[in-house]
Amino acid sequence: MTTKIKPKMLTHDQLVKKMIKKPSVKAAVDELNRTEFAILDEILAARKAAGLTQAQIAKRMGTQTPAIARLESALATGKHSPSLNTLKRYAEALGKRVEVHLV
Repeated sequence: MTTKIKPKMLTHDQLVKKMIKKPSVKAAVDELNRTEFAILDEILAARKAAGLTQAQIAKRMGTQTPAIARLESALATGKHSPSLNTLKRYAEALGKRVEVHLV
């Protein structure tokens, strides 16, 4: 009779440290930091500079506060990329505009 050895369960932090050592994973994380998270930083900085809450942005966009929270959260987690139209509407609510540059 053979005994099966169960693999050791890793914590989230342990798994991240292990995975980030892989060049392909590190490249993907670097790309997110350079693009997606940069957009989030811009959005949050603009909202803070305007002195507006998520609720105030939602009202200006004609939506509900949870939608704005989901938008900001999605950018933070990288689980969802908002449409350009959504980003334009958010920017307009801040009195700003979105510019896209290909370099």
